[in-house]
Amino acid sequence: MSKKTSSDKLSIFALGGVGEIGKNMYVVQYGSDIVVVDAGLKFPEEDMLGIDIVIPDISYLTENRDKVRGIVLTHGHEDHIGGLPYVLKHLNVPVYGTKLTLGLVENKLKEANLLGETKRILIHADSEIKLGETLSATFFRTNHSIPDSVGVCIETPEGSVVHTGDFKFDHTPVNDQYADLQRMAEIGSKGVLALLSDSTNAEKPGFTPSEKNVGVVLEDIFRKAEQRVVVATFASNVHRIQQVLNAAESTGRKVTVIGRSMVNVVAIASELGYLHVPDGMLIEPEEVNRMSADRVVVLCTGSQGEPMSALTRMARSTHRKVDILPGDTVIIAATPVPGNEKYIGRTIDELFRLGADVIYSGSNSGVHVSGHGSQEELKLMLNLMKPQFFLPIHGEYRMQRRHALLAESVGVEPDNIFITDLGEVVEIQGGSARKAGKVTAGNVLIDGLGVGDVGNIVLRDRKLLSQDGILVVVVTLSKQNGSIVSGPDIISRGFVYVRESEGLLEESNRIVSSTLQKLMSENVNEWASLKTSVKDALGRFLYEQTRRRPMILPIIMEV
Repeated sequence: MSKKTSSDKLSIFALGGVGEIGKNMYVVQYGSDIVVVDAGLKFPEEDMLGIDIVIPDISYLTENRDKVRGIVLTHGHEDHIGGLPYVLKHLNVPVYGTKLTLGLVENKLKEANLLGETKRILIHADSEIKLGETLSATFFRTNHSIPDSVGVCIETPEGSVVHTGDFKFDHTPVNDQYADLQRMAEIGSKGVLALLSDSTNAEKPGFTPSEKNVGVVLEDIFRKAEQRVVVATFASNVHRIQQVLNAAESTGRKVTVIGRSMVNVVAIASELGYLHVPDGMLIEPEEVNRMSADRVVVLCTGSQGEPMSALTRMARSTHRKVDILPGDTVIIAATPVPGNEKYIGRTIDELFRLGADVIYSGSNSGVHVSGHGSQEELKLMLNLMKPQFFLPIHGEYRMQRRHALLAESVGVEPDNIFITDLGEVVEIQGGSARKAGKVTAGNVLIDGLGVGDVGNIVLRDRKLLSQDGILVVVVTLSKQNGSIVSGPDIISRGFVYVRESEGLLEESNRIVSSTLQKLMSENVNEWASLKTSVKDALGRFLYEQTRRRPMILPIIMEV
């Protein structure tokens, strides 16, 4: 570890994951060394029309690309690794991750044609890595809803910065991978300068139950079900998948896996030894209808009601291979991600209409437990680490706020707690910390193959189009004398039904013609002025008549 210089400061900030759920990305910088922890994505909000996914704005990292020493991954969930294929296109730096995490990442990089040029470095709980001249990192094992999750301790010349990753304290983990409390206590006893800790369940009192509890409930449901059982869960929840396989084995059922991401994860996790699949357990989807209904389990994606997922297609009877039949049992083993409640509600309704018995987390069914620690576990982490400074991360503002109050309750000085926004920098030097301005941060929207080419203006246009529709006005003018040669022709989409609004459109035609003739008589022939005047006159008239403001696109041609 090199000596610190008087001018260098330690900076900590989030490019994603604070004030929101998803697209986690945190940055620790000292002098000319930058370490990035995680590179996730999040799903679009309702007003992001047509957007597929959202990733962090990495302008700051690309501007300082020669200082970025690597991206360290805490675990393999989409909200922590999903942004990597996009980030690595602009920032070719080493990626550090545990075996399963890198297995899932490699699958993504293969699809993005980045596997060959991305340096991947395998780490485990006892690894120590050097990141540039001034930084190094060690790791500690945690429990989460995916195996191989770790927290990160970054050693800096100012002191240790600990990032917990996503965690809970599960004392009876499904895979016997226990959280390393001893290692956490050791890190705490050496002194932690700053702790960045998961705030997801900061509003929930008590402890998060063990994942083992879900296995008992699943086995009971499988045993009582007289027909097929369909289980929808997050593809990356490997522990839950294992419990489904175990329950199927003990109740004499076979399992078919449906949904691209689920098939991928089952293949990768079993190949790497994180998923034990009994011999002969898995069957092809085509075999489901040929087997006795009380001998089958369908494991699929769609626990969030995603429109194209396997469960949603089954609920709408549009799935090519599996239909939901009256008397089937459907288990939705996940809680809604904020914003998805409506989609899940719709899917549950459709499943009930088909005659299925639906068991979901809202019905106190015990088919889901969170992968994140509740208040007592967050306090335990704070007490193990005893940080001087505390930054609640990974959660919406209210969650960060509640986590800050928990930290106060276990003795962290209120002045040493920093609730930050995206890009807001906490600077630490000589044992004192302060907020020190902002770096560029925000959302980059991905629509199809376009990364960041859809911004606020395009979204605003899409919103306008979706609310009031569009009118295209086509006019051809004579080059010689400026008279109207043909048109105006008015094309309406999403504004009014043309056949029932002939009078309105004829009057619109007349207004466009008279506006243009008036301008020509005044010798105004700049196209921009002509278009603006047509827009204004027509917009005023249509608003008076309909109280709507369609987007008006004048197209003027000269012959």
